[in-house]
Amino acid sequence: MPGTTRRTRRRDTPPPRTGGSETEALRGFLDYLRTSVAAKVEGAPEPQVRTAAVPSGTNLLGLLNHLTNVERAMFLGDEVSDWPATFHAAPGDSVADVVARYRDAVTRANGVLDACTDLDAPVPRPRRPAPSIRWALAHMVEETGRHAGHADVLRELIDGTTGR
Repeated sequence: MPGTTRRTRRRDTPPPRTGGSETEALRGFLDYLRTSVAAKVEGAPEPQVRTAAVPSGTNLLGLLNHLTNVERAMFLGDEVSDWPATFHAAPGDSVADVVARYRDAVTRANGVLDACTDLDAPVPRPRRPAPSIRWALAHMVEETGRHAGHADVLRELIDGTTGR
């Protein structure tokens, strides 16, 4: 593996135990994935964290930057005019900056979700049309899970770190 200098195995965190409701299950798994993907980026070394490890150009820091934009667009109503650009962090952004922005977006999104009691209701965001909360949560589990898998592979390629 290019660039691998040490192998670190994190203890795997098992899937969450959630309450019995659909909302508790969806939010529990989404928060589990959010925590996992942020942990994958935290502590990753420069410049490898922003260096493309695959021909598509995907890089670890860019994945988290993209997920920040997805959270903000889905739950906070932010407009994104260039989705491909969200896969790259700004050159001046540190790992800590991107992780902090992601965690802030998650906290703000959870604040919106905390006020939602009906999964069939539209996401309460300024931009319309808004999907149902159920659809938004299911989509975010899929989106975050997909990119968490990418992050697993990229982090292992960077420094051998594995586990959730």
